[in-house]
Amino acid sequence: MALHTRDGGFVMPNAWDGLSALMLADAGFEAIATSSAALAATLGVADGRHAVSRETHLEHARLLATVSGLPVNGDFEDGYGDSPEDVAATVQAAVESGLAGIGIEDTSGDPDQPIRDFDDAVARVRRAVEAAKGRIVITGRTDNFIQGRPDLDDTIRRLTAFAEAGADVLYAPYPPDLEALGAIVSAVAPKPVNVLVSPADEVLTVAELQKAGVKRISLGPWLYTHSMGALAEATDALVAGNLAAAATGLSFERIGELLARGKN
Repeated sequence: MALHTRDGGFVMPNAWDGLSALMLADAGFEAIATSSAALAATLGVADGRHAVSRETHLEHARLLATVSGLPVNGDFEDGYGDSPEDVAATVQAAVESGLAGIGIEDTSGDPDQPIRDFDDAVARVRRAVEAAKGRIVITGRTDNFIQGRPDLDDTIRRLTAFAEAGADVLYAPYPPDLEALGAIVSAVAPKPVNVLVSPADEVLTVAELQKAGVKRISLGPWLYTHSMGALAEATDALVAGNLAAAATGLSFERIGELLARGKN
């Protein structure tokens, strides 16, 4: 929790494989996270539909932690289970795997009812906190905004309930604007708030988000999609017959240097 409570907080980028974890560690970041969306995409399945197992995600998180030597926060969707006890089992497994933190969302994996009922969501976070016993940072997260439920009052109600249940960090991806973000920060204070890149209406700088009281900034799948954007450009060049443009990028010498620094 030390990174969350210091002045200014920190940026926690999300890796998706061993090399990306090494690159982020080499750049000087002090902690990284998994991205459930990026992990799912690398496996060719959809995010948020229980298509990736708890065991697969744990193995992935252990790889990132091992090669980078950094604390890793697991973006573990709804905690991988139907019941609060299933969530507790996931938290225990994350502790045993050496993770530094784990996020528990109020999502359901059901596209017809993507957000769990309030009482169910709170019970799952409470059980996660009980299972953690202070050994791992618990992030309580509501996905109201990204699931088409632009209800700030309900979002704050959920986050404050998660905080009262003992969550260490609170998180609601993409609040509509800076004013809504400020309301969230104030509502759960003094507990720290994570922001995914920025509010929905404008991408702000790290300094601007920190001034608004944000303690942790994550990137979710966006570094992964950025790299896929570069692949798309190279693919277009290749289709057009431009081999030179498609053959640019990080050199194998540089990749070798990074791999040699790996902790495994």
